[in-house]
Amino acid sequence: MESRFRKGSVVSSAPNFFQRNEFLLRRLHSLFGLVPVGAYVTVHLLVNASVFASPELFQRLVFHIHSLGPILPLVEWTFIFLPIIFHGVYGLIITKDGHPNTQAYPYNSNFRYTMQRATGLIAFLFIAWHVFQMHGWIHSEFWVKYVAEPLGGAEFSPYNAASSGAEAMQGSIIFPILYAIGVLAVAFHLANGIFTFGITWGLWVSPKAQNGAKLAANCIFVVLAVAGMASIVGLYTMSSETIAEVRVEEDEAYKILSETGDILPNAHKHSKQSEFYENNDEEEAPEAESER
Repeated sequence: MESRFRKGSVVSSAPNFFQRNEFLLRRLHSLFGLVPVGAYVTVHLLVNASVFASPELFQRLVFHIHSLGPILPLVEWTFIFLPIIFHGVYGLIITKDGHPNTQAYPYNSNFRYTMQRATGLIAFLFIAWHVFQMHGWIHSEFWVKYVAEPLGGAEFSPYNAASSGAEAMQGSIIFPILYAIGVLAVAFHLANGIFTFGITWGLWVSPKAQNGAKLAANCIFVVLAVAGMASIVGLYTMSSETIAEVRVEEDEAYKILSETGDILPNAHKHSKQSEFYENNDEEEAPEAESER
């Protein structure tokens, strides 16, 4: 093993894990950014945008997602959380080692290079905060009750999706601003990432093909940005009276779907204002005693 001396200490020149596997890791980073992370982000933004058209439609889509029942956490960790964590962490490593040259060569490609890394960092921080605010990161009852909720997290309740989402968005005047910045960063990072994915994998090589890919990436950015802004506006502009009415409709839909078996009853997936929150545990105890 080669080494070099620096002020009496030995510094190894052997490549580390990331250097030895750089080609594979960059390919995986590029692939995961499109599938499944990019696909999930697209579906997530479009589903959330439905609240602008109809809170009932948004809740119906969320019910459909949660109809997966006990396998939902497995699907989330396999196809969403772990790929996002890998893509985000390795993206930070790439950003740390990158050397943008927009000042020396202020061309469009260099601008995209810098923006891709800047929006990646913003998106990473935004997603971490967004997941904490809405879901609390960890679904442990102790964590949610004593850590997440006191810090303003775990505010989203999937069985009261529109009403709890609106209350979370309206928690502070700065929240829609942060969401707008985060969504725009995510939209650009994904759209431009599709363009760079094609270059990395040799899908468009000629200048004509690359120009067409840039146009397509710009169109994707606009679609995703509009979808994201629609969800923010839809949740932030929902009045308190509408939120209360929507929650009643959500509870009625939950009662019907849980009775038909389309979704599994779960009291913890309701907001605290719902009549089904904690599933009336106190009323079940007398029944159990009478059966004995």
